Amino acid sequence: MKYTPRQPDINVNVTPTSPLKDFFVLSGGLLAITVAVYFLLGFAVDLIIPHISPETEKKMTAIFGNLAKMKTAFPEKQRKLQALLDTIQRDCTKLPYDFKIHIKEADTVNALAMPGGHIIVFTGLLDKVASENELAYIIGHEIGHYANRDHLRGLGRALVFMTISAVLFGTDSSIGNMVGHGLNISEMSFSRRQEKNADEFGLAILNCTYGHVGGATDFFSRISKEKDPSIFGHYFSSHPENQDRINHINRLIKDRGLKKEKLKALF
Repeated sequence: MKYTPRQPDINVNVTPTSPLKDFFVLSGGLLAITVAVYFLLGFAVDLIIPHISPETEKKMTAIFGNLAKMKTAFPEKQRKLQALLDTIQRDCTKLPYDFKIHIKEADTVNALAMPGGHIIVFTGLLDKVASENELAYIIGHEIGHYANRDHLRGLGRALVFMTISAVLFGTDSSIGNMVGHGLNISEMSFSRRQEKNADEFGLAILNCTYGHVGGATDFFSRISKEKDPSIFGHYFSSHPENQDRINHINRLIKDRGLKKEKLKALF
């Protein structure tokens, strides 16, 4: 019999699958587990948030430093903003917060609702506002986040992600950044629902404060024409498309029979 050499059917020294395929399978599995854990813990955050009292929330401000002692270079503007905020709180909200407003110098056109009732307004936003009515609407929008506890939900989800990312990938990891970007995109619809609700709350605040809703869409119409939307913070990044939100606000005004009257001068 003539011997014909050939490769054995099974070679224990050679893997039958591609290492690259194994890498993508393992990476995909790890990503899926990370996303699942993130959303499960995020759901747990949503369950816990309604049970956090304003007193407990005030203690959380230590995470961000002593906001109550934050100094401003614009004491007169801050005094007037605080007076407007106090009027809104006294006449139109009755939320269990001792709201404090802070002006921070930065080009970013943004305002932030922080734990404990601290609202930070950047000078970049003040430079774009043309009437007190616009400013009252923006403040009312931020108060809407407190009414719906959105600020705590956002903080809770951010802490969940930071913890998962640090455990799985370390504190400085390109993989963690990639996963975070993916999770951020998946959360955009959630954020936009919050912003839409806050817009409706801000409209009610504006109507309560002045007896009409003049100026409700002026700020958003103005900033939508800007060439560099990156300076607008969450007013572009997580808020609904500007024209969509303007249309939504105008529909609310029409459906509720609200009036638009003369605007009040800023400061």
